[in-house]
Amino acid sequence: MLLSVLVGTGIQLLTMSFFTMICAVLGLMSPANRGALMTSLLLIYVFLGSIAGYNSARLYKLFQGKQWKQSTLLTAVFFPAVVGAIFICINIFIRSQGSTNTPPVTTMLSVLMLLFGVSTPLVFVGSYFGFQKETIEAPVRTNQIARHIPEQVWYTHPLFSIALGGVLPFGAVCIELFFIMSAMWLHQLYFVFGFLFIVLVILVATCAEISIVMCYFQLCNEDYNWWWRAYMSSGSSGLYLFLYSVWYFHAKLNIQEFVSIILYFSYMAMIAITFSIATGSVGFIACLWFVQKIYGAIKVD
Repeated sequence: MLLSVLVGTGIQLLTMSFFTMICAVLGLMSPANRGALMTSLLLIYVFLGSIAGYNSARLYKLFQGKQWKQSTLLTAVFFPAVVGAIFICINIFIRSQGSTNTPPVTTMLSVLMLLFGVSTPLVFVGSYFGFQKETIEAPVRTNQIARHIPEQVWYTHPLFSIALGGVLPFGAVCIELFFIMSAMWLHQLYFVFGFLFIVLVILVATCAEISIVMCYFQLCNEDYNWWWRAYMSSGSSGLYLFLYSVWYFHAKLNIQEFVSIILYFSYMAMIAITFSIATGSVGFIACLWFVQKIYGAIKVD
């Protein structure tokens, strides 16, 4: 269920990113108006809830899951709950330090109304259509008794393959990430949305390719437990993003106050979690397609 929820949420986040980039490239958003960009991101995310519900339901049905209501509800609230919990903790901490620079209660209530009044019903609608679709069929029959997995060599260890899988997706965006973080934390303007859209396409392709390669090596060594590893191979790029934010903090920023430090790392943690969920979903979908293709090509007499 958790894997289905994460993949559905990741597809929703990725689709949101593409729609936002298209609007920015067409000049519908001004780089000087950051509030409009954040509002657009939130609204696009809310109205794409049916995509998350549909994909999560189809994958959960593939796993022969029965608790579809719990799966759908978790798809609707998991990511907003994680990000919301971090955001609320930040604001409680800021308020305890005597600062009044916190979002108004009316704004928080408006966001909650959008999530529970618009996004959640759309997730249930998408989930309904997803469960109505036929189950994704495996190309070949699997054994009822699980085969013994032989002893693996060091470079096929899960920790090594997961850590290695996140390097290339992060490398595809690290240069552009510098300019984005400069716009976020050094009050610079970011104008090259067209180039950022190309980088987003390269990121998706890189995540798919590295996940397929790592999955292929794993299957060649007769380790068939590829589901979670396929997700985490490219999803580990979020960890590298957070480590990059630590370097950026020490190299480029001159922040001394404790409250500002907490704010910086909390917001970067939310960005890293979002990045990890989106990239992990790309890797998993690519590996699922890859495994279906290679095993579908097997001719069984």
